[in-house]
Amino acid sequence: MSDITPRFNILLVEDEKADAHLVKAAILENRILADLQHVLDGREALEYLRHQDPRFVDARRPDLILLDLNMPRMDGRELLTALKQDRDLCNIPVVVLTTSEVERDVIASYNLGAAGYITKPMDVVQFIAVIRDLGNYWFTLVRLPEQRMKPCE
Repeated sequence: MSDITPRFNILLVEDEKADAHLVKAAILENRILADLQHVLDGREALEYLRHQDPRFVDARRPDLILLDLNMPRMDGRELLTALKQDRDLCNIPVVVLTTSEVERDVIASYNLGAAGYITKPMDVVQFIAVIRDLGNYWFTLVRLPEQRMKPCE
């Protein structure tokens, strides 16, 4: 068994640069062993995941997608729908990370296949704690497959 802890790959789909910076800072602060890739909206996320743009030709498949709901061009709901309908992408876990506390957004996200729903705390200290808990859950507690899973049916 190797002494090297594997680095997980997270795709952050977030249009607000300040929020993206805060997620990056929280990952570093909490010493989560993960590489974070950032795209600005759902269209760019699909380009990343499908290697459809020269910038993303060597993009690594994410172990987890953190998804904001409210974005321009293609919002989080539309992206979640597209992901869960794509045989090659549907088994990537998606956690919604948004400011929305609206119950219909929570229900819709789970109905569309989200693995979790987190409302972003406004307080920076609480935000860092939320990212720590998220990292502990997804990359310490949960066992993820070591190999790429088969396409969804």
